[in-house]
This record gives sequence, structure tokens and C-alpha cells, in this order.
Amino acid sequence: MSSGQATVVVTAAQTSAPPFDIRAGVAKCCRLIAEAAVAGAQLVVFPESFLPGFPIWNGFHRPIDGHGFFRRFCENALQPTDDLFREILSAAATHRIFVSLGFCEISERSRGCMWNSQALISDRGELLNLHRKLVPTFYEQLSWNRGDAVGLRVVDTAIGRIGGLICGENNNPLSRYALMSEAEEIHCACYPAIWPFRNPLNSSPYNLREAIHFRAAAHSFEAKVFTVVSAGTLDEEAIAAVSNGDTTVERMMRACPVACSMVVGPMGNIISDLPPNKEGILLAEIDLNGLVELKQHHDMAGYYHRSDIFRLSLVRERPRSLDDAIIERRLVARDEIDAALAADSSPCTVAAQ
Repeated sequence: MSSGQATVVVTAAQTSAPPFDIRAGVAKCCRLIAEAAVAGAQLVVFPESFLPGFPIWNGFHRPIDGHGFFRRFCENALQPTDDLFREILSAAATHRIFVSLGFCEISERSRGCMWNSQALISDRGELLNLHRKLVPTFYEQLSWNRGDAVGLRVVDTAIGRIGGLICGENNNPLSRYALMSEAEEIHCACYPAIWPFRNPLNSSPYNLREAIHFRAAAHSFEAKVFTVVSAGTLDEEAIAAVSNGDTTVERMMRACPVACSMVVGPMGNIISDLPPNKEGILLAEIDLNGLVELKQHHDMAGYYHRSDIFRLSLVRERPRSLDDAIIERRLVARDEIDAALAADSSPCTVAAQ
């Protein structure tokens, strides 16, 4: 169980960053971290791909027309070792607050390879966990690579055991169970402002708020955790950047149902929420003490699991590129030759080896 305190103040930042402007986005992120801390929060959760914005253009424009968007997205993506990312780490340390940050991560090896990532940062400015969305959903695959399970874990912190999943992953029973099995107490769920599946101009209305609540309530109830949902907002700047003068795309964007942020309790109840598309921070005080009592009914990671019957295997490793394997093999071969030369300078002996 958690080694943290019982009562925790959590915050969901319902917001958006300036599209394709990573410096302005990081500056806004740091301001919101400070604002949440001043309000008394100990954890602030940001939306999915808050930095540098969500690649929603993939849902509206033909792939052959999306290359310019992709290039600008790459140019504004982040690496956890970047100076701009360190500014966020520093803000968390300065204001003594934990941060769950949704951002687009770009590979150090390829400037065209990106992941939909969720970072957990400590109140000392440490990167505690880096989770990459396991499977980009539908048209997200035009921008993001598949993730891995290295970051599919729960972190024991001073304020409780914190885990998280990104958007559609909150539907994935095995991903959710992996977090349940590590005694998760606070679950960070991040979403974009909109996510069209069908053309909203000629399809039935869709209640995105209700759908998000279903997902959060299911995990909270089954895992006996508190879920902090952070959703993005859709502002005029984003509409202009994505529609790019196409009036039909603009109409579709404005017609899409908009997500909302909420904090959901272990009974599936909404403790607090914000109206859709209203920018702001949502605060809620949660009491982790009550979680243990609820597990007397259904402890899905304990006695109610039947681990003697069910098995879940989790491969926690970050895939290596082929180049890494070749380089390492060459180094081993060179070492073997050097060792052989040191033992016997005869070329014939070395060749025989």
C-alpha cells in the first residue's frame, strides 16, 4: 500500500497550448504549474499531447495533404533531455508539485519517429516515469509510433501510488489491470479536446463527456482508485491552425463534441468536474484512507483475482534498433580480436580463433 499521506489535493488542467509553438507551450505549462501550486494542489495533470498540441488534423485532412502538419509537429516535439523539458522539471521543483504531463516525444535517433507520451514528474523535478501510448488509435498512427510497456507502471510517491494511461488506453483491460496489480491509488487519465470518429456534420450526436465518465468510472470502481481526468480545450487559434482556410474542416471542428475534465471517486462518482471547453484548473481533495475498506468487497489485484488460475505476462523492455545490435556486436568482435592479439601475436593463431 501507499507510503504517502491520506488526504491529497489534485488538479486537472483543462487547457490547450499554442499550436506548433513549443516555446510558448512550455511557458504556459510552467505558468499553470505555478497556478496549481498556489491553489494548493499537490498533483497537476495535463491533457493528452498538451505539448505541442494534439494531431487532430489527421482526422480532417487527407493523408496526402498532411505532410506540412507532420513536419511542424516534428519540429515542435520534445525529448526528455531537452532544455525546454528541463524548464518544466524545474517548475515542478520550484513549486513543489507533482506533474503528469502529456506531450509528443520525438526519438533521439530519428526526427520522424514520435510517441504519444505521458511523463510523471516529482515535486523535486525528477522524471519518475515515461509512458508511451501502446497503440496510437486509428488516424493517430499517421503521427505516432507504437509504445512499449517500460512506463506501464505505478510509482510510489509521497502523496500516493500514481499511475496513468492515455485516452483510449483507459479502455484496455490488460493495461488497466497492470496498474491495478501494482496497488495504484491515483490514476491520471489524459484526453484531447475533440476526437472525431465520424463526420459530426451528418452523424448522430455523441456525448463525449459521458463516454469519458464511463471509462473513468469503470477503472475507478474496479481498481478502487481516484481518477484525475484532464482534457484539452479547443480554441480559435487551434481551429485556425488546423482548418488552414478550409471552411468545411472548420465547420466540422466546431461541430465536434468537446471533452471535459473531472475527478472520479472509487465508487464511480464524479467528485468534481468542469464544463466542456472551459479553460481552467479543477481542484479536488481526495482521501486515500477509504480505498482499503472498499477492497474488502472486490480486491481485483488481491484475493478476488485468483492468481492461481489467471496469469498476466508483461514484457517491460524498450525495443532496441538494429543499429544498436550491430554496433554492440562489432564492439564485442573487436574486443575478442584485441584479447587474442595480446595473448599471442601470431596472425595464424588469431585467424584460427
